[in-house]
Amino acid sequence: MNKNDAYKNTAVIEASLKKRYAREKRFQWYGRLAVMTGFVFLFLLLTDIVSKGTPAFTQSFIQISINFDPEILGIEDKPSAEELWNADYSAVIKSSLRDMFPEVEGRKHKRQLYRLISIGAEYDLRDYIVAHPEAIGEKMDIWLRAHSESGSYIKGQVSKETPEADRRVKDIQMGWLDSLEDEGRTDIRFNTTFFTAGDSREPELAGIKAALYGSFFTLMVTFLLAFPIGVFAAVYLQEFAPRNRLTDIIEININNLAAVPSIIFGLLGLAVFINFFELPRSAPLVGGIVLALMTLPTIIITSRTAIGAVSPSIREAALGIGASKIQTVFHHVLPVAMPGVLTGAIIGMAQALGESAPLLMIGMVAFIMDAPGSVTDSSTVLPIQIYLWADSPERGFLEKTSAAIMVLMGFLIIMNALAIFLRKRFELK
Repeated sequence: MNKNDAYKNTAVIEASLKKRYAREKRFQWYGRLAVMTGFVFLFLLLTDIVSKGTPAFTQSFIQISINFDPEILGIEDKPSAEELWNADYSAVIKSSLRDMFPEVEGRKHKRQLYRLISIGAEYDLRDYIVAHPEAIGEKMDIWLRAHSESGSYIKGQVSKETPEADRRVKDIQMGWLDSLEDEGRTDIRFNTTFFTAGDSREPELAGIKAALYGSFFTLMVTFLLAFPIGVFAAVYLQEFAPRNRLTDIIEININNLAAVPSIIFGLLGLAVFINFFELPRSAPLVGGIVLALMTLPTIIITSRTAIGAVSPSIREAALGIGASKIQTVFHHVLPVAMPGVLTGAIIGMAQALGESAPLLMIGMVAFIMDAPGSVTDSSTVLPIQIYLWADSPERGFLEKTSAAIMVLMGFLIIMNALAIFLRKRFELK
């Protein structure tokens, strides 16, 4: 080979290397661009949810000069406890509002005036009078919950620049609220109702307490069923089951079950557990069983992977010193694989926490006001509560929907953080 041929070959190789390096750099930039695009969309999604949901964590109040006139309440001067409980507190609120705004006339304007205060205010007054009957006949300033529409104006979510036809808060109501604000009779406080109340037809009275209790009971049933069954099934298939056609079929079906749409499990629960076994409808017991069936493939697959990743030397050492097969697995292999097993279980539980389709099929879409006391009581769960609120037209429920999503994401983040913590802790041991 002469020098010219050597130079040509070198030039070809250098050109080829330059093209390869350029392709590698382009591929790296494509990857970075893909990651950045994902982060941008995630940031936009979280920003939108947080901006819409943050106002739901505050609640507006209006101070009203309430005249507890026995005649207006419809009770005697010395009423009994039953009379206090059944008194007409709505009439007291309406009368007090008319006294504060004597210029309001006409049925239409009076209805708009009464709409400044939440319908739940009369129950708050009832509780107050039952606890303080000495207030009968007195006139005092009391803070009452504002209606969700007037509350949105107090929070600054409704602009006067918006045409009146496009907003629920009318101009005359804005004038009344402005005068109340000038007098220092409006206030914004932390919304404890959101965490201490169940669902309601009124946005300012709705909360997630019942959904949180329902999610807790449902996940408790799911964990108690899915975790031991899933781990034992993984241990048997990985360590004890013979390698034959039957176990191959079982493994294939487990992998296929992990890809089955979740609504199919809901149909299974409806047909088998409710219609055949006649278990209570819309109960955490049935919801937990359905979610356990849906979570089992995930726990089995991740547990088998964790057990299979344990070094063979651990098994050989245990067997070499006289340990039985069961002792080797449960005393040596499983403790080493426990970080991966727990991680898979928590990820499966987080998946179950966010599921709604299978629970819709078994009736957990019911309107639930009271928190369930056991796994057999009617209840709903947080994803279903979000689904119900998202279907409501009121602005207040739009805020509640985003706020409930924030709570749900918070639980998911905590569960994933717990999985990471447990994995690191067991790895250190």
